[in-house]
Amino acid sequence: MQGLGASLPVLLLLLLLSAQLPPPAVADQLLWAPGVEQALDPSSRLAVGAARVALHKYNFQAASPSGLRALGQVRKATMKSIPGMGQKYYLQFTTEDYRSRENAGSCLATVLYPKKKSPPAVNIKCINTKDQKQIQEEDNRLYRKLKRQTKPIIGSNIPDSFGIMEPAFEPVWALAVAGSSYMMWEKSTEKVGYFMSQVKTVKQWMRKDDSLEFDYTILLHEMPTQEMILCHMRLIWLPGRPLKVKYTCESDSHRLEDGSGMESGSAAGITREREENF
Repeated sequence: MQGLGASLPVLLLLLLLSAQLPPPAVADQLLWAPGVEQALDPSSRLAVGAARVALHKYNFQAASPSGLRALGQVRKATMKSIPGMGQKYYLQFTTEDYRSRENAGSCLATVLYPKKKSPPAVNIKCINTKDQKQIQEEDNRLYRKLKRQTKPIIGSNIPDSFGIMEPAFEPVWALAVAGSSYMMWEKSTEKVGYFMSQVKTVKQWMRKDDSLEFDYTILLHEMPTQEMILCHMRLIWLPGRPLKVKYTCESDSHRLEDGSGMESGSAAGITREREENF
């Protein structure tokens, strides 16, 4: 009887404490309440994935093979569920130069994954550590080098299976990264993201005007499924102008997507079209 009497205060205390806690369903409802901004682990897959989506949009908009950025580290991330719209991420992260991996500055971004089937809505502002004039000069040098070609550039497997890239193909590879950023931004979802894995083939079209035009076959690495997706992309570039991109991917049932600057739409027959259809 003495043991039972001693345990009664403890039992009463536990009952009182449990009465003050909300049931699990209520606790979950409070944690993920619509419209309430929730803190995320900056290293979580969702936070890192949203930051990469924002950078895809940035690289496409910048249209600068010399100013490409890669994700450094996510410093801060929050998420809010907006009823009728989708999940919105608020992000602060650092970036690196795509090739040298040197610090390229920090960015603030929001990424909204809409409930309807459409590309993520991205707002992004970045601080540059690299002088913008220097980036433009590098773009112009690259442009002049490619424009002076008397024979079209034709290549395959860039980089090769050992990760080696011939210096002569670095400019067309950088343009492929900028152009494929449009594909990766548009195809990304809250749970699925993309990297450009390899340029399988590239062919330059010799034009009489000032623009440069390339046909690419590109491999995209889908995460976390680890699938490799083959895409055909046509790209037109002139320094200081928005990129013009059209693509189709095997997984899209030969659906054609058009990214001309900030516009998107559709057309038919990528291999039959020429530049007048942009």
